[in-house]
Amino acid sequence: MPVIRSSDAVTHEMHGARFVSHAGPRAGSRELCAWRGEIPAGTAAPAHTVSHEEIFHLLDGELLITLDGRTERVTAGDTVIINRGATVSVENPTDRTAVSWVTTSIGLRARLADGTVLTPPLAD
Repeated sequence: MPVIRSSDAVTHEMHGARFVSHAGPRAGSRELCAWRGEIPAGTAAPAHTVSHEEIFHLLDGELLITLDGRTERVTAGDTVIINRGATVSVENPTDRTAVSWVTTSIGLRARLADGTVLTPPLAD
């Protein structure tokens, strides 16, 4: 039985946020990956279009999430379903770090507005 201890999780830093990978191919997962995101106060991630569906659950804090041009304020306990092909951006306008949990399929890619395609190490 694969058990990923918190001390074994791998941390990545991107766009001013910290992502702590708990499940993915490197940890033995065959289909899904999951990570905790820590979005510091004042952080605004660039808009990106996703290649796979993501389930974004806010554990703590408050964020502004823009999905295909519609902005919603989400608070702890809220979940956002980000469908394949959707364009999403995340902003933390508050004065404290927000913490999220994201689950998606292995192989996720993100296309930025300038056409750059990112392969997040969390999903690869």
